Amino acid sequence: MSENNSSSRSGLAILGVSLALGLIVAALILGGAFKSLKKYDQYLYVKGYAEKEITSDLAVWRLSFSISTLDLASGYDKVQKDIQRISSYLESKGIAKNQIEVNSINTMVNYRVNSDGISTGQREGFTLEQTIVITSKNVELINKTSKEVTELIREGIELQSMPPEYYFTKLNDMKVQMIGEASKDAKKRAEQLANNTGSSVGGLKSAEQGVFQITPLHSTEVSDFGSYDLSSIKKSIKAVVTMQYYID
Repeated sequence: MSENNSSSRSGLAILGVSLALGLIVAALILGGAFKSLKKYDQYLYVKGYAEKEITSDLAVWRLSFSISTLDLASGYDKVQKDIQRISSYLESKGIAKNQIEVNSINTMVNYRVNSDGISTGQREGFTLEQTIVITSKNVELINKTSKEVTELIREGIELQSMPPEYYFTKLNDMKVQMIGEASKDAKKRAEQLANNTGSSVGGLKSAEQGVFQITPLHSTEVSDFGSYDLSSIKKSIKAVVTMQYYID
């Protein structure tokens, strides 16, 4: 009987030691996993920037003029003469004929008004409006000519010249390059922040492309929806990306 009791106590002791060791090992495993999970849940939120100067390679310039006439036939003749004169002037400045587009004539009926400014419904003539669009890759030529075209006003042509619009046609290719440069900048910023805290940058958690800003040189203009400056030949293109990196 004594031997049986001794054997039971020995078995219970071994079982207790085994359970204790098991609990210690489990605690170590769970503790390590918890630390890894906690560490992996930490991340850096950074923005990357890239900026580059670009030069517009396409200009679109709009001209318009109008005449008032009592007779449509004579009015159309006058419009045609003015178109020919404007076209000849533009060609003399070096703008090719195939770069000049003449739009359809817009015809409006004018009605007589009484002393109270109310239309009487009585027709008293017509207004004919004509628009000409010049599209050229020679942006400097368009810029120069647009400042001189008022010479035609002295000839009796009621000309209105809109400011030329300057475009950069390689923008899509540039966007890919700019996103890459902004992403590299974001990674550098993340590494610097991580180093300051004695950590290192791990894997990428998320990435988001921001809007592009195309502004005149040295402009501080920023828009939540992006911007595209058309007034300047020389521009600045800015790209922004937002990146999140895990911390190791």
